Amino acid sequence: MLSAYHSLAATALTFCDPLGIGRAALDYWRDGIERQVLYLDVMRQRGNQYLEHMEQTKPNVLGFETEVLMDGRDLPRPVNYELLRIVPPAGVEIDPDMRPFVVVDPRAGHGPGIGGFKPDSEIGVALRAGHPCYFIGFLPFPVSGQTVEDVADAEIAFLHDINARHAHVSEKPMVVGNCQAGWQVMMAAALEPDCFGPILIAGAPLSYWAGERGKAPMRYSAGLTGGSWLTAFASDLGAGLFDGAWLVQNFEKLNPANTLWTKQYQLYANVDSEAERYLQFERWWGGHVVLGGEEIQYIVDNLFVGNRLSSAKLTTRDGRRIDLRNVRSPIVVFCSQGDDITPPPQALGWIRDLYADVDDIQAHEQTIVYCVHDSTGHLGIFVSGNVSRKEHTEFTANMDYIDVLPPGLYETQVTERAAQGAKDAEHVDGDYLLEFSPRSLEDVEDIVMPIDDDERRFATLERVSQINLGIYQMVLQPWLQAMMTPSAARWIRRLHPIRLGYKLFSDRNPLMVPVPVLAESVRNDRHRVDDDNPWRTVEGMASDQITAALNTYRDLRDQATENFFMQFYGQPWLQTMVGLGATGEPLHRRPGIEPEHRRFIATRKAELAERVAEGGSVEAVVRSLIYVLGGATATDERNFQRLKASRAELEGELDLAEFKALVRDQFFILRMDRQAALDALPSLLQGASNDDIDADLAHIEHVLAASGPLSDHAAERLSVIQERFERARPEAVTQG
Repeated sequence: MLSAYHSLAATALTFCDPLGIGRAALDYWRDGIERQVLYLDVMRQRGNQYLEHMEQTKPNVLGFETEVLMDGRDLPRPVNYELLRIVPPAGVEIDPDMRPFVVVDPRAGHGPGIGGFKPDSEIGVALRAGHPCYFIGFLPFPVSGQTVEDVADAEIAFLHDINARHAHVSEKPMVVGNCQAGWQVMMAAALEPDCFGPILIAGAPLSYWAGERGKAPMRYSAGLTGGSWLTAFASDLGAGLFDGAWLVQNFEKLNPANTLWTKQYQLYANVDSEAERYLQFERWWGGHVVLGGEEIQYIVDNLFVGNRLSSAKLTTRDGRRIDLRNVRSPIVVFCSQGDDITPPPQALGWIRDLYADVDDIQAHEQTIVYCVHDSTGHLGIFVSGNVSRKEHTEFTANMDYIDVLPPGLYETQVTERAAQGAKDAEHVDGDYLLEFSPRSLEDVEDIVMPIDDDERRFATLERVSQINLGIYQMVLQPWLQAMMTPSAARWIRRLHPIRLGYKLFSDRNPLMVPVPVLAESVRNDRHRVDDDNPWRTVEGMASDQITAALNTYRDLRDQATENFFMQFYGQPWLQTMVGLGATGEPLHRRPGIEPEHRRFIATRKAELAERVAEGGSVEAVVRSLIYVLGGATATDERNFQRLKASRAELEGELDLAEFKALVRDQFFILRMDRQAALDALPSLLQGASNDDIDADLAHIEHVLAASGPLSDHAAERLSVIQERFERARPEAVTQG
């Protein structure tokens, strides 16, 4: 604020000097012309880069060398996906005994590679940590007839191959799904849970009806057009192919100020320093791909309009139900308040849709961790260097910890290590500390803010969409499919406004011929003006006004869109006409614990009841730690690092899979009958010497002290454990 005041004051003083203002105007005029030439040259390079990228057989923007391991076109049901191994760059050492790390990129209009876009990326973080890395990418055009189910099956086949290559590693691969790849990964993990280790879904929408009023305008888009018939129309115009440029255009419409002005003005204003960054990003943003008509129709009908994934309503062609409650791996959900494409309610709403409470999550033996960033935008979740160096580094470094968290719902926060002090720094990897706090379903609902009347409106839209799609398929689609040819479809794709924006500024346009010559001349004799030039200041102020005006237009447009949606689809007569029934009638049964799962839990309880007093000191120590930490408000990576570091001291060399099974068993024994589990501790320690018991107690206290002083509640629980251990001492047993 103070710097802006000084700038305005300097500008005012300059305007009081006629001679000075004249010199400043001439300097600014010359600088402006030079910037225009350099800007046009960057646009020319962008166009050439776009054409070169689109002419590649397998284009991607990965910043790492790769090796193709599996081609999805060779599978029984072929798809345009590939499994790539990331070749470690020079100077990076890979530990073959570490769990594999797999990044699945989103196929949402852009080409592949965003997860490995630059060194500070998800892949870059995993490579530096020593993990063998793999990448699941795709080709620009789909295989004829491929479906969303085929893609999920291909990802499962790729995971089987990775597991076979790392059969000596007990831990399953960590899988990262960005944006649209997030729901694809979750679908695959629900169908074949044994292939997956911990799953990180970043900026991934799974609950499409969720969203806070006044925000998330994209969820109303289908309501303005009457549903998904327009998707079918676009696919028919493409002769069975859907141009991803339409999806990119939808993203760009969300922020017209950035699309129409800010992004280009930032390049123009800083053309001497911004060109490389701008071209690097545009190489990915402009890498438009094509989807199959059947694929995109399935996505729109079942996910975006139907919201059937988060309510376990999807089934495969062979009758398998896609139920996210089947996922057995820990799920980490990373989202951001600054994301207008996948806001936190859409990233987290599925938890509320599927589970009645945390007990329900635990009954399904699931571990769900969520992290809500304060400000980063949708793309920043995957490509921001700051996010990669902080959140993604911590997620990667602590996946073993997340893998052994007891079932339940947790929120994680990443804090700077300096804020925690130097205490126990050897148990913290990097500059940040990952902390986990147990949460309830009410905490998620505070983020999702569900409104039953709004869900009824979206359910009304779903019915209207089905009706309109049916009318289109009966009346217009046969004629359009008969008329469209692949050649005509190619011309329509080439003439798309977004694609033309790249091509018209390339060297294929004769009018651009003099631009590189002029640009080279300008670079050789550049006359930049200082930022304190009064006319440059006025330029910045004008840019701010244009941005503000476009933002105002966006806000008014979004408000009008929301009002129309709420009013039209909230009409009782329309809801009645589409068959939704009375207003108070529930839309659907929220999936609870199914009868077969109840039988499984009953059998599991019976097995565990027989094992309450089975085991030794290892089971006693782990059971005690779970009990005490269950009374703490939060725990962090330091507890786990201490426990992992001393795992060999407990009993031989437990691998992570065995340790994870041990933790889960002890957790369920405690949950089933806490008193019996605690009373059985002396039996587990039977035959232990005083020295052994002292060592076990010291070990428990050492692990608990890692994250600082215990809360009063946790301290009370520790005293209960100490009392049980005292009972197990030989003299106490003799006296008893």
